[in-house]
Amino acid sequence: MGKITGFLEFEREIEQYQPVKDRIKGYKEFTVPMEESKLKSQGARCMDCGIPFCHSGCPLGNLIPDFNDAVYRGKWDKASRILHSTNNFPEFTGRLCPAPCEEACVLGINEDPVTIENIEKNIVEEAFKNGWIKANPPKERTGKTVAVIGSGPAGLATAQQLNRAGHLVTVFERDEKVGGLLRYGIPDFKMEKNVIDRRIEVLEEEGIVFKTNTHIGKDITADALKEDFDAVVLCTGATVRRNLPVKGSDLHGVVQAMDFLKQNNKRVDGITELGEEILATKKDVIVIGGGDTGSDCIGTSIRHGATSVTNFEIMGKGTLERPANQPWPFWPMRLRTSSSHQEGAKRNWSISTKEFLGDTEGNLKGLITSEVEWVKENGRFTLKEIPGTEKEWKCELALLAMGFTGSEPTIAEQLGVNMDLRTNIEATEDNYATNVKGVFAAGDTRRGQSLIVWAIAEGRQAAYHIDTYLMGSSNLPLKGEGDLPRV
Repeated sequence: MGKITGFLEFEREIEQYQPVKDRIKGYKEFTVPMEESKLKSQGARCMDCGIPFCHSGCPLGNLIPDFNDAVYRGKWDKASRILHSTNNFPEFTGRLCPAPCEEACVLGINEDPVTIENIEKNIVEEAFKNGWIKANPPKERTGKTVAVIGSGPAGLATAQQLNRAGHLVTVFERDEKVGGLLRYGIPDFKMEKNVIDRRIEVLEEEGIVFKTNTHIGKDITADALKEDFDAVVLCTGATVRRNLPVKGSDLHGVVQAMDFLKQNNKRVDGITELGEEILATKKDVIVIGGGDTGSDCIGTSIRHGATSVTNFEIMGKGTLERPANQPWPFWPMRLRTSSSHQEGAKRNWSISTKEFLGDTEGNLKGLITSEVEWVKENGRFTLKEIPGTEKEWKCELALLAMGFTGSEPTIAEQLGVNMDLRTNIEATEDNYATNVKGVFAAGDTRRGQSLIVWAIAEGRQAAYHIDTYLMGSSNLPLKGEGDLPRV
């Protein structure tokens, strides 16, 4: 695919960013689009591999060499059809996915890999710009009804696939607007929310019904759902936040990252009823957690006008190159620097928070840390504090971005659905079915906290098995197959 000698002629190029001093003034996306000629050159770098390992690196099984070739040849409409045949929402993954496909790219063995994610994003943007993405409702309906609980990427993918099969799909969302963590957990500077809205319009035109401000388990009981729908799909995510059980964690100013991000996203959306405001303005901020959520807190705090932003990570500093025990084509745990990190955060590794310090009125004023190391004992790595490394830090806002421990149990308890030891919904990968007949699960609520590309993949796979449950068989695609809806 692509140009036979393209990988020898062209170097890897990615979208550039607006200068830091300009982009931190607001919450708009700040990438600078590449010229079409450069995008074609990037598509030309695809090597016509005998075995395209990018397929296995992508949980969706995207047909990457095929759409790279189409881009190289300027056939953007064809590229869009190829991309959408395996990925319902490439505008989301093209912005938010960490691109495991690129780590599996054969060219990446000894050169810089193909810029697959950026090509993907530009394909879908070109498709929207030219009006190629249109509602395609099924020609016939089966009469079967499905309730999808949760409108994040797993729920949306499940809903669209089942709707394509002709079922009547209703998506329930407890928040004010559709999107789940896409809307309330991802800052607008990474993905503006009109990107979600334009896709939801297409899904509504295709016949999917969305009901917001509806908390299943409270506003509607699980029993009522089972009575009203032929199948129920739990796509509620892994939303139980990990706490930091140390002295002072109840001080005013110790805040969960998702509370901070959700409120700011609402603020950017023009919502004024926010409750008690959580602002980083003129504060020394410490973000505890080195993942994507921590990075999002850093970028948001800098835009608030924080006095300083410091990032703690309990793991050691990663290497720039692949670790020896994580060879190609596996995903490597190496040092990754986000655009938010580049905006002025001070990063610290192998550090653990021991205590939060407060003033006489219960407000956070600082914290105490110690350096740590991971020591292998009896075949397992154990976290050990390094004596004599305690340090006190000034801090008026501590944001806990330490990930999620599992799913909220309310719906599972009402439905009688089993949960595993990690408090995820138990549903087999064979058919995504729970122990309760007619109830299925997909996405983070089933597999635990994971990537957006996995959520969409799970939704697509689950839809195939739900369709089979309802109809006895299914023409919906599995991983890597093109869409072949029943009707």
